[in-house]
Amino acid sequence: MKPLRTSRRRLAALSAVAAATLLATSACGGGDSDNEGGGEYNAGVNKVANASSKKGGTLKFVGVQDADSWDTTRMYYGFVFDFSRFYSRQLVSYTPKPGKKSLDLKPDLATDNAQISEDGKVYKYTLKNGLKWEDGKPITSQDVKYGIERQWAQKTLSGGPTYIKDVLDPDGKWKGPYEDKGGFDAIKTPDDKTIEFHLPKANGDFEQMLAMPTNSPVREDKDTKSKYTLRPFSSGPYKFKSYTPNKSLLLVRNKHWDRNSDTLRKALPDKVKVTLLTNPDERDKRLINGDADLDLNQRGMEVQGRQTALKQHKGNVDNPQTGFISYVAFPQSVKPFDNIHCRKAAIYGTNHKSVQTARGGPTAGGELAVNMLPPTVPGSDQNDDQYGIRKNGGAADVAKAKEELKKCGKPNGFKTTLAVRNTDKADVKSAEAIQASLKKVGIKVELDEFDGSQGSSIVGNQATVKRKGYGMILYGWGPDFPSGQGYGIELWHSSKIRDNGNNNYALIDDPKIDKGLEDAIAELDPAKAAEKYAEVNHRVMEGGYYLPLTYLKVVQWRSDRLTNVYAADSFSGWYDFASLGVK
Repeated sequence: MKPLRTSRRRLAALSAVAAATLLATSACGGGDSDNEGGGEYNAGVNKVANASSKKGGTLKFVGVQDADSWDTTRMYYGFVFDFSRFYSRQLVSYTPKPGKKSLDLKPDLATDNAQISEDGKVYKYTLKNGLKWEDGKPITSQDVKYGIERQWAQKTLSGGPTYIKDVLDPDGKWKGPYEDKGGFDAIKTPDDKTIEFHLPKANGDFEQMLAMPTNSPVREDKDTKSKYTLRPFSSGPYKFKSYTPNKSLLLVRNKHWDRNSDTLRKALPDKVKVTLLTNPDERDKRLINGDADLDLNQRGMEVQGRQTALKQHKGNVDNPQTGFISYVAFPQSVKPFDNIHCRKAAIYGTNHKSVQTARGGPTAGGELAVNMLPPTVPGSDQNDDQYGIRKNGGAADVAKAKEELKKCGKPNGFKTTLAVRNTDKADVKSAEAIQASLKKVGIKVELDEFDGSQGSSIVGNQATVKRKGYGMILYGWGPDFPSGQGYGIELWHSSKIRDNGNNNYALIDDPKIDKGLEDAIAELDPAKAAEKYAEVNHRVMEGGYYLPLTYLKVVQWRSDRLTNVYAADSFSGWYDFASLGVK
């Protein structure tokens, strides 16, 4: 097996592609010297705030939402991916640097990035020496394999991403480790230090998938299946000391973690403490009062806390560009949105500026979105503004909206229902702004709020969407890993249309979009792949399947105690938790 390339080079190239597409407004570098709070505004954006190597102390998180699961196999929330690196390691992971520099993949458990065969179908890794679990036993290639194989146990461990499973076993033939003790043949472990992945066809993002915490090792004798979320067994610098769901979590040092084997995690605090609340305003008060260091969930401060922070403590605030987008999908199963012209009428008729204002303006809400690829995802083309959204300053194009209404046979407009999460205040305000602007072109929108924690069984359930007449669904999305595949496959590919747990809300079933995605996925050159994703994104916008709203930004609090603080593109513009320390 001749090594053709390593994905370290691939990610460096991806970084260059992403950098070329970033909005100028997302940089937000520099600082205000007159700020209160002892720091600089945006000191943690594209640079490191309070760099330090000092060890000790307790890092204090506060949040309003617990993990979907602390089990690495079942987790899917972005903040949980980030946090899990305190107690889990992967074959490869991201570079501990700010902004786009973080996208470069580095070896973690492995000695180096993958050796990849000429045909791009075989990935080989060798594990480092001295890797140990929290009880001192060695971490083996079989442990890595078993941790990944748990993705096949969907009956018991559902909820997490299944990219590796879907790539290696596209027909779903293997029954999983709980039903077939023989192991999965496409993952080979010839000895305790070697692991090989044999792909049925090349996938240019395979190593990025392996970097997801969902591909962490799990030791079979410590696998408590559905109860593993209560006490994961640590391969990282910290281990679970105590956990009460929806209340608190405490991590302490794992004495068997070897700093010499891990160059990606600073492991500075002695303890990592999480306090969970139900009121986001109370969370913001605790941050401002110094009772906590940062927000676990990384969703940004609420209106009152944000205003206080920006006016009185601006030196404690960062305003990074995230990898997320706020958008509306048009399910084609609900009339009249089976008609492209009715969809386009809603796009043209929406006042994007009013939606941006409703979310908190450019600072708290984000820049106007002109298409569906966020600026941090390689392939994003901010000149692809087919509906003139930025050209018109975000104003509705009433004339074109009415023209499209005539083309769809609804010259006097129509009625529809917009589904929106009641758990996200900014989403509700956005929906109200859409409702007000579409009323002016004759589209009467009724809002139906639903519990965001139940989204997969409500807006993700096709029967429910059709029964409730959800012609519009307001949601947010970001990449599972930083590529067009990690972002777009779930939203755009016909194979991802599910009866329940569906994310392709628009029900896009376009052979050209499917082929475009498949061609991009098979492309091993990152620059060429990015071009292909840009073409797919253009076709998606051409079809009027989505109404892009804003590329989300957040106002994040960073306490005076925090050290080594920076927003990382590898974690969608959120802070890299594993690098943080406290004074």
